[in-house]
Amino acid sequence: MTAIAKPAPILAAFSILLSVAFLIMGNGLQLMLLPIRGGIEGFSAFQIGLLGSGYFFGFVLGCTFTPSMIMRVGHIRTFAALVAIASAAALGYPMAVDASIWIVLRLITGFCLAGLYLVVESWLNDQATNETRGALISTYVTVNFTVITVGQMMVTLFQPSSFILFSIASVLVSLAAVPIVMTRSSQPPPITVVRFRPRRMFRLSPTGTVAIFLIGLATGSFWALAPAYANSVSGNVSDAAWFMSAAVIGGALAQLPAGKVSDRIDRRKVLIGLALLCSVVGAALWATTQTSLSWFALGAAFGAGLLPAYAIAAAHVFDFADRSDYVEISAGLLLLNGIGSTIGPLLSSLSIELLGQPGFFLANALIQIALMAYVGFRLSRREGLPVEEKQTFDLGTSAAVSVVGDEDAVQLSDLVVQETA
Repeated sequence: MTAIAKPAPILAAFSILLSVAFLIMGNGLQLMLLPIRGGIEGFSAFQIGLLGSGYFFGFVLGCTFTPSMIMRVGHIRTFAALVAIASAAALGYPMAVDASIWIVLRLITGFCLAGLYLVVESWLNDQATNETRGALISTYVTVNFTVITVGQMMVTLFQPSSFILFSIASVLVSLAAVPIVMTRSSQPPPITVVRFRPRRMFRLSPTGTVAIFLIGLATGSFWALAPAYANSVSGNVSDAAWFMSAAVIGGALAQLPAGKVSDRIDRRKVLIGLALLCSVVGAALWATTQTSLSWFALGAAFGAGLLPAYAIAAAHVFDFADRSDYVEISAGLLLLNGIGSTIGPLLSSLSIELLGQPGFFLANALIQIALMAYVGFRLSRREGLPVEEKQTFDLGTSAAVSVVGDEDAVQLSDLVVQETA
């Protein structure tokens, strides 16, 4: 009797990737919509910054506490419960237009998204083999970049002042539950317990540890405040959405080339180059007061400097780590970046309060200058690794949406993080 061929890993993981697409599309729409709607409602720059900080603080809490839910009730029930809560939160914004309530709702959303990522990534890891994991996780990263762009562009479908866009976001998040709940795949293996030890990470790689935190400051500010900046410059939601999409596309296109260059030269020099690009382009954007083709091109260049930096810094840390430490280090880097992303929007919003919307780029420039200064200092204190001793750059395992583990590349979802000094 002829054996039935097993489906390709990506085909077998199609339902999981479909859930990811719905989930991130709904979240991408909210990332774009909330700062713009907040501006329409008269929220201050600091209040809009707090929305971003609330989300990332919730995400940090979710990384720490939602794994216990998975251990108690399983992956599918946890996913269904968190989807229901996140979907309800999306409908809460137009029902209660108040900055304090919105901050709480963003915290809840961030908490839920962390748990949802845990479940999704655990399934992807369970579906993959050593031979197919790179292709599968790279597909996952590509899906992330693609659908968040689609979600951002959905803000152009209706007026931000209407209820409809929030309803669409809620529907998309709700639909994410269907492929996961209906999957025939077995639930992933139990979660691994690791500790968050930032001092140990710093001793291992001072450059990577500090850079991950500073990159969190910059990227958290970008996701929280750049939509409001783009809307204020362009004067219309459509151009603002295209600006944000250009930045995401620029970052996506730069990820792999930047990583491959960092395989051949000291990764710290690549970090300095990215930070320099980001600060110079930011200065040009500060001086730009109206939309044009060059404005969108500058947005793409800004994303190309900002968004690949996490992967390069993470790869630099892994160059010095033993494989037995990958799980703990990966979880620690993600949490450290989340802490930076919580603080960043608050600092940048203060700059906006003083200087107007372009003040966002002053805060970014200061962060990038601090990054260049520290990395430059470390270049004078420690020799870079020879090329043959580096870990080969892998976008699938270095990107912020996932983390690596042992030889089988344990994902974020395989972690319970215990916070310790």
